Amino acid sequence: MPAGSTFLLFAGASLVLLVLPGPAVIYIVTRSLDQGRSAGIVSMLGVETGTFTHALAAAAGLSGLLAASATAFTVVKYAGAIYLIYLGVRTLVQREQPKARTRTADPRLFLKGLVIELLNPKIAIFFLAFLPQFVDASRGPVALQILVLGMTFTLLAFLSDGGYALLAGAAGGWLRASRRARRWLTKLSGGVYIGLGVSAAFSGGAHSRPSHN
Repeated sequence: MPAGSTFLLFAGASLVLLVLPGPAVIYIVTRSLDQGRSAGIVSMLGVETGTFTHALAAAAGLSGLLAASATAFTVVKYAGAIYLIYLGVRTLVQREQPKARTRTADPRLFLKGLVIELLNPKIAIFFLAFLPQFVDASRGPVALQILVLGMTFTLLAFLSDGGYALLAGAAGGWLRASRRARRWLTKLSGGVYIGLGVSAAFSGGAHSRPSHN
């Protein structure tokens, strides 16, 4: 385990990174605004499952393989971008279903959040660059320390992103009461997904500044 002071420093640095809105937060907030608090929470759980998967990959050394291969990084990056754009277009062209919005969130939202996070290679690079800064080889196996730090980061992300989902769900409740507002939210959601996809496609390579959110 890392030293107590190092662990607290890591937690503080992680919280600062997590509270700053980024692609993951925008995705979760958009889901909450458009489809309600439950949809945002389910989407968030999918995203954080993907985050923890990247943490496992970092502990196993797999993130280094992605960082070392420009081809692999590019393939994953464009796959994620295409998926986001697909979600955006599908959201814009689908017919409004007001009754479905009042039901329990679609479990497929979990899968969508998971896929979006897994197809973001910059998360892998982020863990590869960020976690080792808080590892002390004299305090035990490096892989285990990275795993503990990755689990901690995922838990903090769960709390932070969950808070965003709850706040956005509450704010979107009164908006969804209006049919015109619902149409606006649907268009906003589709536009956000397409924007995130385009941004991901034209973002820098594996050696650009990493970012989780």
